[in-house]
Amino acid sequence: MALEIHPKNPEPRKITAVVDLLRDGGVVVCPTDTVYAFVCSSHSARAIEEVARLKGVKPQKADLSLICEDLSHLSTYARSVDTAAFRIMKRALPGPYTFILTASNEIPKLFKNNKRTVGIRVPDHPIPQAIVRELGHALVVASVHDPDEIVDHTTDPQNIEKNFGHQVELVVDGGIGGLEGSTVIDLSKGYPEVLREGKGTLEGLF
Repeated sequence: MALEIHPKNPEPRKITAVVDLLRDGGVVVCPTDTVYAFVCSSHSARAIEEVARLKGVKPQKADLSLICEDLSHLSTYARSVDTAAFRIMKRALPGPYTFILTASNEIPKLFKNNKRTVGIRVPDHPIPQAIVRELGHALVVASVHDPDEIVDHTTDPQNIEKNFGHQVELVVDGGIGGLEGSTVIDLSKGYPEVLREGKGTLEGLF
C-alpha cells in the first residue's frame, strides 16, 4: 500500500495514520533527505528484527541507525558526546549525515546486541521529522538500497511499492528520492573520522 504525503507540508492526518502503523509494530518505507528508507519504532523489537530481515542481515549484526527529531534526545542513545563532537553535529544537523557515537546502555536493549556504537540521523526532510515528532521517540532506519547496489527502484516510490509493498505495512510516497546516501562520520573515538562521503558536504564542518 502507498500513501502520498506532501514532501514540504505533510498532512497531519496522514502523519497520524503512519504513526499509528508504527506504534502497532509496523515497518514503513519513508523518504529522507537522502534515499528512501525502511523505518520502524525504536520501541518495537519485532519491527527492528523485520527491518534487519529486509536488509538481509541478522538483527545482532545489523548496522541500523536512529532518526531523532533533534539533538535533545542524544543522551538517551549516546554517551560521552564531548563539546567538539556536539559542535560538529550542531553545524551539520538537520542534514544528510549519519554520526557514529558511543552507544548508551539503551542501545543493546533496542537492538539485542552488544554494539558499542550507534548511528544518529536528523534528516532535513519534513516527513520523517513530522513522524518522529508525533511518535515521540526515535525511529530505527535503514536505507532501502545497499550503497554498492544503487538501482532506479530506490528513487521512485511507485517502483519501491511494487518491489517492497508486500513486505511492509506502507510505502510513503513523498516524490522521487535521491540516490546518494548520507555522509557517515565517526565521532566515537575522540576525533572525527569520515567513513563514507555522501550527500553531506565536509566543507566547514570540522
